[in-house]
Amino acid sequence: MKKLAVLAWVFLAALAQPYRVVDATGKAVEVPSINRIVSLDGITTEILFALGVGDKVVGRDDSSYYPPQVLRLPSVGYQFRLSAEGILSLKPTLVIGREDVRPPQVVDQLRQAGVAVVLVPAEPSVEGAKAKIRVVAQAVGQPERGEALVRALERDLLALRAHQAQHRSQKLRGLFLYLRGPGTTYVCGEGSTPVGVMKLAGLENAAQGIRECQPMTAESVVAARPDVIVVFKKGLESVGGLEGLLKLPGVAQTPAGQKRRVVAMDDLYLGSFGPRAGRAALDLFRAAYLMEGFVEVGP
Repeated sequence: MKKLAVLAWVFLAALAQPYRVVDATGKAVEVPSINRIVSLDGITTEILFALGVGDKVVGRDDSSYYPPQVLRLPSVGYQFRLSAEGILSLKPTLVIGREDVRPPQVVDQLRQAGVAVVLVPAEPSVEGAKAKIRVVAQAVGQPERGEALVRALERDLLALRAHQAQHRSQKLRGLFLYLRGPGTTYVCGEGSTPVGVMKLAGLENAAQGIRECQPMTAESVVAARPDVIVVFKKGLESVGGLEGLLKLPGVAQTPAGQKRRVVAMDDLYLGSFGPRAGRAALDLFRAAYLMEGFVEVGP
């Protein structure tokens, strides 16, 4: 017990001293304290809580809703439409966001106000997830816990590969549709995070020739010939559920539409590479390869 108490005291004393970290842009940032953290990214928020410093988070962006208790925290808006004033009103000692946070001048304004800002990688890949975990862990003085999270992610990926090896079958063509109401529908391809998770799950990207997301047309959907259509849960709700999706141009004419093979997943779970990326890919693999018809997947 005494040893644990001493270690805890040493840890707290270390955090009380300013320290330097190098962020995803290569910038050396001096962190004076982690007592008041504002997170500008949903996966960053998830990592902070997984590292055990969730009690230090005093603000979040709109994409931060996991774990559920973060919803009690004030929001500073969407991570690509931020204002320095809203963030500064929370008196942060540390702000952590993605390297592609927008508008970029917000970062400059925060730093000019004397706030430590650490930017994390935005790369939508397994390696990007590991790098993000490590940068966040360094930023809050928890490198060892960060490595433990990375190892947990690697174990999840091993479990995914084991399932894929056990259930070998012909590769299915997956199509991710981004939906935000019947009038806002997109087909997404290479470069979009959900497609990266789909490929990790063993699905072939059916949207060949499409980079990131493009407006959905009946022609693009039919030409993709998907065996499985993948969507965000909130997106599916926005078009009236499964029946509403099947009424969108071209969907009912696809192999997936004819067999009603649709997988709906939580937005953050499917749409971000973070600590749960391996589990999300495994859940998607099971839903696509081991189940029939419409499947709803929770985190």
